[in-house]
Amino acid sequence: MPAASHAELERLIADDIPYGDLTTDALGIGAAVGMMQFTARDPMVLALVEDAAAIIEIAGCGVELFASSGCILEPGAPILTAHGPAAGLLRSWKVAQTLIEIWSGVATDARAIVATATAVAPDISVACTRKNTPGTKRFAVAAVRAGGAMMHRLGLSETVLVFPEHRTFLGDELLEETVARLRRAAPEKKLVIEVNTMETAIVAASAGFDVIQAEKFTPTEIVDLVARVASTARPRPIIAAAGGIHAGNVAAYAQVGADVVVTSSPYLARPRDVQVRIGPSLTDR
Repeated sequence: MPAASHAELERLIADDIPYGDLTTDALGIGAAVGMMQFTARDPMVLALVEDAAAIIEIAGCGVELFASSGCILEPGAPILTAHGPAAGLLRSWKVAQTLIEIWSGVATDARAIVATATAVAPDISVACTRKNTPGTKRFAVAAVRAGGAMMHRLGLSETVLVFPEHRTFLGDELLEETVARLRRAAPEKKLVIEVNTMETAIVAASAGFDVIQAEKFTPTEIVDLVARVASTARPRPIIAAAGGIHAGNVAAYAQVGADVVVTSSPYLARPRDVQVRIGPSLTDR
């Protein structure tokens, strides 16, 4: 099932072809029956292929899928084949291709982080932040999930996460008072706080926060934090390591006791290359 709605996908096409396809129209080839094939050129974790297929169908063509989002593809693996009028194939071509390439890059990077983390800590969770390009959240969420990770926050409306930037407006309010206030205002929600010092982390754990998000702590500091909160807070809060975590260093955080690693790294991933072949179908030759 596509991540985006029919209307959202239509807008993607309209953005690329607002006033018709000048080249195809000028050549007079729009009615010719054609075929389009998508093939993986890079190793990849496939993402958003269902949305790409829906875009091609919106353009008036039929699509056969050979893989679904979350599949691991090797170079040369078929992704989809489409049949229909050349106008529809050429209209949907780049939008569909680019959607798969960009978000498969995100899924591939997310899968690499998950695989590296769980290799040393099988129960650890990898959570991707909401720091994706504004306006692309549906695609970002789908790609992160295709890569086997989870979303850290879908937005400001669903999670209570107290940043230092919030606390600057609270004056001298103690963290115990902040917790009590939040429990009254949002009794069904877990309470999360971001901290950037060990001292604040220990106080927050004792105050009753459910999750301590340790921002830019080193792995050594995470070891110390896990040990200290285990002896000072009951129940022990979840420890989430955040800030600058990627596939190259996630193992170091996973093996020192963090329950969750929080990352934005997949959103900066290199797109994965998809080869596209377009031409007349056999029935039109």
